[in-house]
Amino acid sequence: MNKKVAVIGLGYVGLPLALLFAKKNYSVVGLDIDARKIEALKQGKSYIPDVHSDVIQSEKNFEAYELQKGISAFQACDYVVVTVPTPITENHNPDLGPVISASAFLKEQMVKGQTVIYESSTYPGTLEEVVLPILKDSNLQAGKDFYLAYSPERVDPANKSYDIEHIPKVISGYSKDCLHHVQTFYESIFQQVVPVSSPKVAEMCKLFENIQRLVNISLVNETNELCEELGIDFYEVLQAASTKPFGFTPYYPGPGIGGHCIPVDPLYFLWKLKQNGLTSELIEAAHHINEEMPNKVIRRVEKQLAANEKRVFVVGMAYKKDVNDMRESPALTVCEGLLAKGYELTYHDPYIDSAILNKQTYFSVPLTKEEVEKSDIVLVLTDHSQIDWSIVKYAKKVVDTRGILNE
Repeated sequence: MNKKVAVIGLGYVGLPLALLFAKKNYSVVGLDIDARKIEALKQGKSYIPDVHSDVIQSEKNFEAYELQKGISAFQACDYVVVTVPTPITENHNPDLGPVISASAFLKEQMVKGQTVIYESSTYPGTLEEVVLPILKDSNLQAGKDFYLAYSPERVDPANKSYDIEHIPKVISGYSKDCLHHVQTFYESIFQQVVPVSSPKVAEMCKLFENIQRLVNISLVNETNELCEELGIDFYEVLQAASTKPFGFTPYYPGPGIGGHCIPVDPLYFLWKLKQNGLTSELIEAAHHINEEMPNKVIRRVEKQLAANEKRVFVVGMAYKKDVNDMRESPALTVCEGLLAKGYELTYHDPYIDSAILNKQTYFSVPLTKEEVEKSDIVLVLTDHSQIDWSIVKYAKKVVDTRGILNE
């Protein structure tokens, strides 16, 4: 009989991971609290661009349930992987509500012998300081009755170069036995497994990967502005610098950083530092630069438009190209800021059918010559691959935050 895996949380991380397990001949139970996701999956429909509907329809080793309706299927599983969101609050503090809720479910429903692996990005200490105390109330002992582990997710939506099976998988365990169990499991799934000494190291690993990206993207955004003031084409600078075969990795300017990881993970780390009386001036500065980017984009639009020019045509609402994800998208902040200043807004995004801006619903319109020509300015916020960018030539004015006109 095939080993069975339960995946709790079927979002951008959990669904591709569940289907990978199924592809590797595990029997997979997908669990989520969102009834709409479960209904879509039962109909063989995907809600994530990276997962094609035909994969769901053809995969016989995968079945999906609403969380409370899949308890018996969950309890028959050998492995449990938790991939729930870890957002931030309005005050930029960690929101571990989904992790705590998933842990409470496990406390009540977990059975002896299961290996439980958390993959949600979070601050170092979460597994041992938040999750473990909840699971202890299950009357099962970690490392003896069940095996507890942490392995940070490394999913990069819309990345065609690296699929999750071939991205090295960092793993850790609460004890040596816990590490052994997760290593045995994940070595049957991933091409390379990277064990580390503790959950805190694994948790910090994920944060540091995204702290580095925040700092570097904030650096190029600031340098791009400074080069513009000096009359230097920063994109040409980047192209030239990228020819160096060692010691340089190119990052590219944009309207700010969005998504679940880069704008969020550094704030988890800053919060943890503050709990220990520490701080990071560099991360604080990078975060400030990133937070200011949407306001700088708004000022660039204002600078180009006369007082009677109010029609702004926005291209792109998603936080990055080729995804349907608006979490932390700088486009939302830019658009709401423009609306608050009295500008009229229309937008096009092939992945985002509708968006709520300042409590009003806006719908994506076709990207046509007529739409472009009747607008006072075209504002490029997301550089989706499928868009025919030659249409921009019909624009009266353009603010290009993604460098598409430099290609």
